[in-house]
Amino acid sequence: MPAKPALELPSRLDFTLNAAKEAAEFIMCHYQSPELAVERKRDASPVTAADRGAEELLRRLITIQYPNDGILGEEFEEKRGTSGWRWVLDPVDGTKSFIHGVPLFGTLIGLEYDHKQTLGLCCFPALNEVVFAAEGLGAWWQIGDSRRPARASAVKKIDEAVFCTTTIQGWRRVGRQAAFDKLCDSTAISRGWGDCYGHILVATGRADLMVDPLLNPWDCAALVPIMQEAGGHFVDFNGEVTIHSGNGLSVNGHLRDSVLEILQTSESGSD
Repeated sequence: MPAKPALELPSRLDFTLNAAKEAAEFIMCHYQSPELAVERKRDASPVTAADRGAEELLRRLITIQYPNDGILGEEFEEKRGTSGWRWVLDPVDGTKSFIHGVPLFGTLIGLEYDHKQTLGLCCFPALNEVVFAAEGLGAWWQIGDSRRPARASAVKKIDEAVFCTTTIQGWRRVGRQAAFDKLCDSTAISRGWGDCYGHILVATGRADLMVDPLLNPWDCAALVPIMQEAGGHFVDFNGEVTIHSGNGLSVNGHLRDSVLEILQTSESGSD
């Protein structure tokens, strides 16, 4: 990495932590509110005032502190930047959990320099929990005021692994039902601890692989540096480190090849 980005990362990480805290406070004002209104976007996915308001808040904080940075978010149009830095935001990842009063939703903040993911944060407002990482600065897991290193598990055998995913219907929708079935059959435990929560379970060693057949760039950007600094991997189904493939998996440092083999060799198109 060039010297300038490396020198800026500590201060940008501090900014990200503070911005996430402000966004979490805003989101919690809407959580489990009987007055919460749920709208549907063009793709029929749900959105609320918490999603839109939290992204507006984050965009405002970023623009004040870093006016030349780009911003890509789920809810609003991309802002082009000139600094080489780009923020990638998902204000409420797991909106379906949020609107059902389930606390496993999170705020994802990723930061790129020259198209490379360099910093990531996932905050769980209802759990008072945050996991964050920056390139060369390690990965950290904070619950309340207690902070510890975030480390992926040491499980080496696929038949001893805990496998998580978000939605079973998504596998069928993209013609990968056979791969899902094979992963369930090959692992010790299969669970629906989904969205960013499942990925963070892998980063903190509580699960061993989390696989999503449907992802957007804002779902992924924060996860790349978190998984790398935690000793694991975030890759697409071809094994590439990218946020633009429409799918992805978080996996510990030992199981990557076994999981990719299942994904790449399982028959597609089964119902």
